[in-house]
Amino acid sequence: MTSRQRVLAAINHEVPDRVPIDVGMYSATGISAFAYKDLKDYLGLPAGEVAIHEHSLMLARVEEDILQRFRGDCIPLRPPLENSHIWQPRPGYRFRMAKGFEPMLQQNGAWKLERGEKSMIMPEGGYFFDGDGFGFEDPWEEAIFQRYVREAERVYKDTEYFTAYKGFHPFFSQDIEYFCSMLTDPDEIHEKNDYIYDIQIERVGKLINSMGGYVQAITMSGDLGEQNAPFCRPSLFEELCAPWLKKFCDFIHRNSDLKIFLHSCGAIEPLLPILIECGIDIINPVQISAKGMDPVLLKEKYGKQIVFWGGGCNTQHVLSTSSPQAVADNVETLVNTFKPGGGYVFAPVHNVQGSVPVENIVAMYDAAFRTGTYI
Repeated sequence: MTSRQRVLAAINHEVPDRVPIDVGMYSATGISAFAYKDLKDYLGLPAGEVAIHEHSLMLARVEEDILQRFRGDCIPLRPPLENSHIWQPRPGYRFRMAKGFEPMLQQNGAWKLERGEKSMIMPEGGYFFDGDGFGFEDPWEEAIFQRYVREAERVYKDTEYFTAYKGFHPFFSQDIEYFCSMLTDPDEIHEKNDYIYDIQIERVGKLINSMGGYVQAITMSGDLGEQNAPFCRPSLFEELCAPWLKKFCDFIHRNSDLKIFLHSCGAIEPLLPILIECGIDIINPVQISAKGMDPVLLKEKYGKQIVFWGGGCNTQHVLSTSSPQAVADNVETLVNTFKPGGGYVFAPVHNVQGSVPVENIVAMYDAAFRTGTYI
């Protein structure tokens, strides 16, 4: 099977030749540019200048040699930077960044990036920026959107990878003020979702008409859970968010073959039946270390109704702290739990951090390939 065929089979709940592997298609399946540079050095592959895929998270744009080495089946839909420069945060690391991303070195060794009243900081020796998140281009600006259309066509025609368009709102926000407003001012939530719905229907219609034949999914991102429970009662989510999410998903499914990929961290098992009813096809990152997110339970209860994209290695307690053999054992157990009957794409639980030992990264992806075979 080609990579695209393999992923499509899996997300249609068919059994492919092996479990598809995602090495960096999405923000939460990516790899730190620092770890990426170290990994390429370890493998004896040319590193040079590492292009950045997500700037605040400092995620690398994964290249063909790494995709081939680890049998990756997915690729991010992100046109190459038109205007860029080289940033060297510390010796040995050279990153190609978007124009406008020019952090200033502080006296305490941190790097600070400011835009108006917003700012992000990467502490000395750190691996990513924290603070006010902001991007460097609007993918819906017409000239930029057309670059995405051309890139989607190129990926579809010139490669065999699966890809997805990132840029949609899930009709809820992962901040404390939003969740408080669900209790204190539900009418405001209704008004916001009406406004967001109108914008997104226009945008997804444009996407379907312009690149619906080239991309295979759209992605949404919004955390609904913390470590021990959802952020809100399922009944509140069902009343205040689900109706708009369902209308949006129904529109996409009626008018295209696109799958709908939702990223939501945390203990979200009580919300999965609602998300499935809304029409969500794929859930990521499958935070198996959160309460109620037992892999066996998830597969038994929901494995025929939703695709699990992630959950393939415990990043909180195994990937960065254990031996390569322990990492491989963890991956083998999880892949064998999720893979029966299809409906599964391998990725670790969230992106690979900059401090993860390269031996563990190799052990993780090699174990995913070795264990993922169906035939």
